[in-house]
Amino acid sequence: MHDSPGPLAGLKVVELAGIGPGPYAAMLLADMGAEVVRVERPGPQGSSVPPEKDVLRRNRRSVVLDLRDPRGVAAVLELVAGADVLLEGFRPGVTERLGLGPDDCRAVNPRLVYGRMTGWGQEGPLASAAGHDIGYIAITGALGAIGDADGRPVPPVNLVGDFGGGSTFLVMGVLAACWEAARSGRGQVVDAAIVDGAASLTGLLHGMMAGGLWRDRRGVNMLDGGQPWYDTYATSDGRWMAVGALEPQFYAELVRLLGLDPAVADRSDPERWPALRTAIAEAFLGRTQVEWTDVFEGTDACVAPVLSLTEAADHPHLAKRDTFVEVGGVTQPAPAPRFSRTSSGIPHAPPSIGQDTREVLEQWGVADVGALIADGVAVQS
Repeated sequence: MHDSPGPLAGLKVVELAGIGPGPYAAMLLADMGAEVVRVERPGPQGSSVPPEKDVLRRNRRSVVLDLRDPRGVAAVLELVAGADVLLEGFRPGVTERLGLGPDDCRAVNPRLVYGRMTGWGQEGPLASAAGHDIGYIAITGALGAIGDADGRPVPPVNLVGDFGGGSTFLVMGVLAACWEAARSGRGQVVDAAIVDGAASLTGLLHGMMAGGLWRDRRGVNMLDGGQPWYDTYATSDGRWMAVGALEPQFYAELVRLLGLDPAVADRSDPERWPALRTAIAEAFLGRTQVEWTDVFEGTDACVAPVLSLTEAADHPHLAKRDTFVEVGGVTQPAPAPRFSRTSSGIPHAPPSIGQDTREVLEQWGVADVGALIADGVAVQS
């Protein structure tokens, strides 16, 4: 699936199709060279994104199996028998009822790493409840820390919960378990709960609170817009600039390039911060975003334009690094991180649903593939 192998070449992953953090975790593994087979169900899928446009489905092959049929479940277990990893993102107990739980899979492959992606985790009072990103980050304190001091908590899209606290911790856990399995010969279950990962992401804040450097209120701290030199400011054309001049030398450069009065710019007294914030805001309102970008680009003032998703791909720095690529007519982030010797290469477009059913089942040694397709248990698009 790759122009070059990637560092995870040879790792075989079975993904039981879901939405959100599970597919993103599978994408990350596939981007790094793992052979990921996505097992999808017949009929309408859970995602509202057209399959051919769904970036989270890139770099893998698609197999359609009816898991309501015992033969479909048996086919998955045959795939599992030759896999290193299984990923699933159902509510606790669902795969067990299907006959694809950890014990079922361990019976055919004791070395299997079984990765489970949920919001609440496999146990606890809310384990079986429905949920979404916003609720997971709400109870961990992460959502409560985001927003203006006098405003409501602001959802950070689904980046902190689903992907930051979910997918990345699932990938980290799976790779750690694979490392251990290579030495012990034994697989294990990885319980990746978004609430756990999102809580982990707040570790810095808990340490700062313990040290008296962070108040348990949003919008009044060093990194949440509470300090005037770490915030966003409107420009004359209604756009925005992001300021992060924390260190004294960087702040001095900000003051110089904005042309602030040194007396007003003195930041030593918090009582004077409201006036300082006003002065910075008024300065930024004097020019357009493009004009301010020209002023600050490449300086040590730590100021950057706030771009939209569509604008980001054209930023000169990101364009030079090929941070975004076009695949199948869709502009999307390139694989990350980068490797000096085993490059991940250019991603392949998402497959159509079931386009690889026959090929994968035959290659992975599943029995009676023709009969499975003829009977509708497996679907070849």
